[in-house]
Amino acid sequence: MPDQKPGCLIFIIISCYWSFLHIPLPAFRCPAHLCRRYCKYYCKVIIIKGILTNYRLQQTFRASNKGLIRENSRQHIKKDGHEMKLRFTRTNGPADEAIDSLMGLAGDIRHQDLVREMILAALKAGQETEIRGDLKLMNTTMKEMRFTTKIFGPYRNKRKVTVFGSARTAPDEPVYQMASLFGKKLAEKGFMVITGGGGGIMQAVNEGAGTEHSFGVNIRLPFEQQPNPTLEGSPRLITYKYFFNRKVAFLKEAHAVALFPGGFGTLDEAMETLTLIQTGKHDLIPLVLIDEPNGTYWISWMQFIREALLSQGYVSSADFHFINSVHSVDSAVECITRFYRRFHSQRYVDKKLVIRLSSPLAQDAVREIDEIFHEIIAPEGSIYLSGPLPAEEDEPELADLPRLIIDFNRRDFGKLRALIDFINSY
Repeated sequence: MPDQKPGCLIFIIISCYWSFLHIPLPAFRCPAHLCRRYCKYYCKVIIIKGILTNYRLQQTFRASNKGLIRENSRQHIKKDGHEMKLRFTRTNGPADEAIDSLMGLAGDIRHQDLVREMILAALKAGQETEIRGDLKLMNTTMKEMRFTTKIFGPYRNKRKVTVFGSARTAPDEPVYQMASLFGKKLAEKGFMVITGGGGGIMQAVNEGAGTEHSFGVNIRLPFEQQPNPTLEGSPRLITYKYFFNRKVAFLKEAHAVALFPGGFGTLDEAMETLTLIQTGKHDLIPLVLIDEPNGTYWISWMQFIREALLSQGYVSSADFHFINSVHSVDSAVECITRFYRRFHSQRYVDKKLVIRLSSPLAQDAVREIDEIFHEIIAPEGSIYLSGPLPAEEDEPELADLPRLIIDFNRRDFGKLRALIDFINSY
């Protein structure tokens, strides 16, 4: 049986090679009954298959390893030839030193801790974001918000009323004349006005208030939104690319919001304002709906809110404390000025709501407030008169104002608005 030995030997070799590759051996018995020539051919085929299989496994491993490396590289930057992950904590070594050096080189950088995080956020966005459009959106947003702060900054201590309404209202319409008179009377009361800077109601309000008492928060549109003549060339005219940045400017700087009849944009602003003050994401401010005498625009809208939302429990009856609906300019101005009769401003210090008052409130009034509005006070909380809290030292201009401190439950903002009305009428 000498012809069987080479086949058996080759079979043993194949078995060893397969074991080295950690690949299960195919089920076959020793081909010793075959001739030597066929046995060698058969073994070569099996060896080639093993080599190819091993090659494919190596390629798969390398590809997956490269993918992992690419994923990790997105979270790092090169630092002296080594990879580095950026963090907002001061653990970035030379990167932190470079940022500190940059701020020192620029000079006069206020609130450096926040500016440092802004720079890091930009760097991290550059590491993590491959789509150029996403970076362009972040870049434009930052630029627009910076410019907004620059323009409004010098007027931070002036109260302002943001006014919305249709850009399509014609000058010969009664509501246009009302808007112009409204702007004039607000300016006489010491308010500045903020509008969208376009035509219609916006133009009427700016005309009434005058250029010196007007801000324009314009938007780039392919139609109907050119700056009105009152604001054209004004240093208080800002033109935005993004609606969401414009929306921030409208409400961030507003001490009151007034709405005349308008289209989708006007209704959008009405709902957004309500949402922000209902959820406590904006300080409480007057929200005034203005219509011409015998007009039904806001009456119909309020009816919809009651029938479609209140009846289904989507809003509460206390939410209607946020809204004043009027049919005359004098009533609209009165709603705004009455809100600031005694109430000055508000601020949260830890979990306490600090209400600054422009005139003192008697202790009897505090006891009455406690009885009427006890539902809005947090468990184990209280309501009391006070001077400025230590955390308010950063606002020295308000140090002389008396305070009403409330352990507010941060939930019943409609009832809190009713409390402010009570304070102003006491």
